[in-house]
Amino acid sequence: MFRDVPDVRGDMGAWGAGHSVADVYLEVQRSAAFQEVRGRYRRFVVPASVGFLGWYLLYVVAATVAPGLMARPVAGAVNVAMVAGLGQFLSTFLLTWAYARHARLRRDRAALELRWDTQEMTRGVGA
Repeated sequence: MFRDVPDVRGDMGAWGAGHSVADVYLEVQRSAAFQEVRGRYRRFVVPASVGFLGWYLLYVVAATVAPGLMARPVAGAVNVAMVAGLGQFLSTFLLTWAYARHARLRRDRAALELRWDTQEMTRGVGA
């Protein structure tokens, strides 16, 4: 389920005297493991944000430019605008679920391993 993420410690060698916690965090930020976790995050968030913003703007523009279309009845007193507005809420919940699932399956374990490795490396390093 999880792809192997490189061990951060392999890139850094031995840490001890002469290095600060800031040096450790800078090295972690440059590591392949950190870049992989960030890449996984971006590959989900950027398209999801663009898609959701586009869907929202489509709703707003349609309400402004095509009021006749939005006022068209669908069932009784329910019109296209109401259905699209409820669709906004539904899409928000679906996006939240998809994000949580993606984080759980693709990033959480790798990020937690990275966190533990970072804490191990900062233990005993001067501030």
